[in-house]
Amino acid sequence: MKDIVIERAEVFTLGPDVTRFRLAGDMGEVYETLTLVRLHSSCGLEGIAGVTTYSEHCFDEALGLAIKPLLPEVLGKNVNQPEIIFKHLMSRYNSMAPKPQSAIDIALWDLKAKAEGKPLYQVLGGNRDSIRSYASTPFFDTNAEYINFVSELLTLGFNTVKFHTWCELDKDLALLDEIEKAFGNQIDFMIDLEERYDLEDAKIIAKRLEDMNCIWLEAPLLDTDIKGYSILRENTSVPILPAGNTLLTPGLMQQAIEQNAWDALRTDVTYAGGFSGCRPIAELANGNQLPLELQSWGYTLTQAANLHMMLSIQNSVYFEQAMPYASHEALCNTPIRTEAGIVKASEKPGLGVEMNWDKMKSQTLWHYEIGA
Repeated sequence: MKDIVIERAEVFTLGPDVTRFRLAGDMGEVYETLTLVRLHSSCGLEGIAGVTTYSEHCFDEALGLAIKPLLPEVLGKNVNQPEIIFKHLMSRYNSMAPKPQSAIDIALWDLKAKAEGKPLYQVLGGNRDSIRSYASTPFFDTNAEYINFVSELLTLGFNTVKFHTWCELDKDLALLDEIEKAFGNQIDFMIDLEERYDLEDAKIIAKRLEDMNCIWLEAPLLDTDIKGYSILRENTSVPILPAGNTLLTPGLMQQAIEQNAWDALRTDVTYAGGFSGCRPIAELANGNQLPLELQSWGYTLTQAANLHMMLSIQNSVYFEQAMPYASHEALCNTPIRTEAGIVKASEKPGLGVEMNWDKMKSQTLWHYEIGA
């Protein structure tokens, strides 16, 4: 591949105008900020990436500001070896590492794949173009709303659902009763507890889930409570996964593996160092015969990065489809949608995502450009 040199770089902090939801009973409406990196090359091709971050009360503009001091480091760089650029960026002072480096790394890989004329998952070494998908629900105020929402999901072709719940034991157990009554063995499901349970309550709900079609119990405890996770796994047959937002490097995850804390590794490519940072995590999972179940709740650019990573390895089983669709398709002309329980990657070069740059202008909170 000929040399592709970065000549100009931009970062946008975007506040999409979408319907907002909650993800737990004690949580306010979640503002999902899209921080977008756009790299312009000497040959006219562009690489893009987007990180979705979550906050209450207002949009969070911090990530864009953390990316800003890293952008001068990529000007003049050749995109043929993104891992080398990533290693350099990780050696720079930055208060939010590895999230800022993640966005830049993904944009570099997107640009590299476009230069090669291939979908990104193929450049990463993947040979499958689709994966099973589950619908990831928001929080609802009543059990009836959950049941009605899942009924709608079934008509859309989903047969696997992840529930974001109250994260209160009594209410969550009542919801499980309603799910069992309404759907029996018709659906497989996961429960996401947003790191809000203590160990004793986690044992109780895990015991209840053993009698149901539960694929995994996600984030019952803080990700850092490795000892608690180890004890929980000893007391249940239900697969246990972390949230995947805190322990973001292979070294930290290795400690959890050594203590038998989880049944699978979990992270987000847009948080854990992009593709260059996440590939060693995938190798770690594979070497320990564990799945790597990536999260992809967020806007289309976030979903696409995780999807291409999943398709590049063999030990990811599920794609997380954030629902409802419309709230996560803002500013994008090429949304990712599940059909008959399966999601496929775009066959266009790179991530395969096309943004609506004109529409972005009215929803840009902050913009920075260098190299113009």
